[in-house]
Amino acid sequence: MKRTIALSLFAAGMVMGGSALAEAVVGQPAPAFTGTDAAGKPVSLSQYKGKYVVLEWVNPDCPFVQKHYDGGNMPSVQKYAAGKGVAWLSVSTSAEGERAAKAASLNAWLASKQAAPTAAIMDTGGAIGRAYGARTTPHIYLIDPSGKLVYAGAIDSKPTSNAADIKTATNYLVQAIDESLAGKPLSQAVTKPYGCSVKYG
Repeated sequence: MKRTIALSLFAAGMVMGGSALAEAVVGQPAPAFTGTDAAGKPVSLSQYKGKYVVLEWVNPDCPFVQKHYDGGNMPSVQKYAAGKGVAWLSVSTSAEGERAAKAASLNAWLASKQAAPTAAIMDTGGAIGRAYGARTTPHIYLIDPSGKLVYAGAIDSKPTSNAADIKTATNYLVQAIDESLAGKPLSQAVTKPYGCSVKYG
């Protein structure tokens, strides 16, 4: 039986911003996409075929995101992933608007946190978020080299905005990366994401 991504703040099939969210399915091909990064360059999932890829939904204004960035946890995990040859795409979903201003703001914030994503994608209008069913910031996905979705859900096991909880939490993404690279079945392939709701407008 296929396991679908657990919902965090919304019931299945809820309509957001006038469009129903899809649900990417663990064990199935990850939805293809092409977007534009915060530097204005095109980015597509297909260009990373043959590598593991992390998708991380990010919003600098969200306290749950701040929990993982302010103390350096998310940048540390990004660097750990990079050391394993994993590409990391931070995705900022927002309503239509001033893309250039939002991109500049995101770039400055990521730099201030010493973050190290492979690329930061401006999902203005929310097409990528809707394709995956991204509901929270952070919301994490891991895609394998064949393009199959192998993990979806929370960054860790402590669904709070308290940075002190990071030390005692199980980091589901690190666990998924390590187990995948070792050729092991994932202990947790689907978990319940937590955080602020993705802003589709």
